[in-house]
Amino acid sequence: MAARRDRTHYLYLAVIAAVVLGIAVGFAAPGVAVELKPLGTGFVNLIKMMISPIIFCTIVLGVGSVRKAAKVGAVGGLALGYFMVMSTVALAIGLLVGNLLEPGAGLHLTDAARQAGEKQASGAGEGTVDFLLGVIPKTMVSAFTEGEVLQTLLVALLAGFALQAMGKAGEPVLRGIGHIQRLVFRILAMIMWVAPVGAFGAIAAVVGETGLDALKSLAVIMIGFYITCALFVFVVLGALLRVVAGVNILALLKYLGREFLLILSTSSSESALPRLIAKMEHLGVSKPVVGITVPTGYSFNLDGTAIYLTMASLFVAEAMGNPLSVGEQISLLVFMIIASKGAAGVTGAGLATLAGGLQSHRPELVDGVGLIVGIDRFMSEARALTNFAGNAVATVLVGTWTKEIDRGRVAEVLAGRVPFDERTLVDDHAPAPRQAAPEAEDEAPGQREPAKV
Repeated sequence: MAARRDRTHYLYLAVIAAVVLGIAVGFAAPGVAVELKPLGTGFVNLIKMMISPIIFCTIVLGVGSVRKAAKVGAVGGLALGYFMVMSTVALAIGLLVGNLLEPGAGLHLTDAARQAGEKQASGAGEGTVDFLLGVIPKTMVSAFTEGEVLQTLLVALLAGFALQAMGKAGEPVLRGIGHIQRLVFRILAMIMWVAPVGAFGAIAAVVGETGLDALKSLAVIMIGFYITCALFVFVVLGALLRVVAGVNILALLKYLGREFLLILSTSSSESALPRLIAKMEHLGVSKPVVGITVPTGYSFNLDGTAIYLTMASLFVAEAMGNPLSVGEQISLLVFMIIASKGAAGVTGAGLATLAGGLQSHRPELVDGVGLIVGIDRFMSEARALTNFAGNAVATVLVGTWTKEIDRGRVAEVLAGRVPFDERTLVDDHAPAPRQAAPEAEDEAPGQREPAKV
């Protein structure tokens, strides 16, 4: 088994080498590099293909195995409340840093940038009502075929509650879905072996398209945004994680190191969503908490996107010579956060949300969006990394608050004494959360005893 783990170790070394090679090709032969973009797109599409079945299996197994529906509702309500608070904190931090840096001062809008801004605004206008109606799929099957995370979440919750109501009659169905989950994760493990190819194509294309000019002229907002995201993750989330769960943020991020590398190379946090679900269960968080918190967080826990929208809005307004007042900043950015729900994990969605928000509140600023089109891909990576870190921390926190986490297991896993199975991505001996004796009937049918660690 050690040899198998060694092979996956070499796989991620290959991803790092592919990223470096892609950057070199992007600078040396930009024209060729741009043509390599389909390699990155193809890999991300392969990952997205697996997201809906993984979410469905995880949630159905988690919800269906819990006999008390109120427990699921408590997890969901607590998670949504936490997401709202943290989005507000991220907004405030972005506003503070953006007002201090004034990153857009001194830049000038060219005709090319103006046209780019108009293009982004043309397709961004989904309102809150459209978003809420979009959660309901046309059919139960279309939730899977269209790859909509929230639609899949809704169908999975309905199926899980139905299996709850069926009692013992639903146990064979749960066992069957458990086998399907193992199959799906095994397919995902196979797909991961083409990660170096996808990373090479994605990085080469973005470097070839952007070059050094855009980076030099817009370095202030890029560096400021990266520093702000780092402060939010290590200071805000790190302190919260230590106080509530007693977990070191550095240890958690190290445990998720391969997922961060995958996000960095693809610029999409969605590419690591299936692995986050698997790793949070392996860490010791219960299936219901993981199954509800992670998929919901990908649409509602937009810490990185919130910081981006605040700083980018202030940047555009400064660059256009038309700064936003404090009142305008708050109203515009609250609107943007609402409008951005469901867009997390999609590369480039933040730019469209920014353009749509400016179009609805300050149309004269929309053209300025073109100023950051060239560097949006690099900022998208920081957004995705921050969103991913926020969702990982949220899962641990919600598990702690609901007492649906095995603290002993967390310590063992983060210490490296219980390694994650990269070969199957499924932990057949994952422990159940420690519960009192009266709660014993809530365990999944056929659930194994906790692993001896």
